[in-house]
Amino acid sequence: MDLFDCISQRRSIRKYLKKHVEWEKVGRIIDAGRLAPSSGNIQDWQFLVVDNEHKRHAIAEASLEQSWMADAPIQIVICCITMHGRQMYGMRGERLYSIQNCAAAVENMLLAATDLGLGSCWVGAFDEDKVCHILGIPERARPQAIITIGYAAEHLDMPQKKSLENVTFMNKYGENSGRIRDIDYTMGDTSKIVHETAEKGLNFLSSINRRLMKKR
Repeated sequence: MDLFDCISQRRSIRKYLKKHVEWEKVGRIIDAGRLAPSSGNIQDWQFLVVDNEHKRHAIAEASLEQSWMADAPIQIVICCITMHGRQMYGMRGERLYSIQNCAAAVENMLLAATDLGLGSCWVGAFDEDKVCHILGIPERARPQAIITIGYAAEHLDMPQKKSLENVTFMNKYGENSGRIRDIDYTMGDTSKIVHETAEKGLNFLSSINRRLMKKR
């Protein structure tokens, strides 16, 4: 699948078919997370795959009672070893870089799941202590996110997204001074501009033709 098609087709899936997910696909998803960038290449993540039904239900209960999570045949808990970030970068490494590293791994895994024809959802709302107790996660590791994986039982449209103009600035942050007025021209996408210009030209020619017809 084309990368940008994969990005645009990814959805947060919360309904899953009762269908086994091939271990080859699970492995490829985890490998995509392993290949993500990390600060100083410290790779301070670890991935815990959960397919046990009892534990999946317990994790769903610990995730603010999001019962739908248990229907996903695979849950992947992404943990970080916090001391790695602290040793390399101090408190900023522990409190920020470790979170960013795991987030990069999560996004890679979500896109890999989409590319493999699977549904997925990024879950960040859960009781860390309860999840650690359920899975025996040691104190040196901290769960950062949970991904549910499975074959989707729902097909969702693209949710409302802000336009590029509303989220992009050039050279200076600000609603006025840094705002890009013509995103297509600035980003080099002239196809839309050419199309609109051509359409205006055709409308102009059509109006002239109508006037000439009236004079006959």
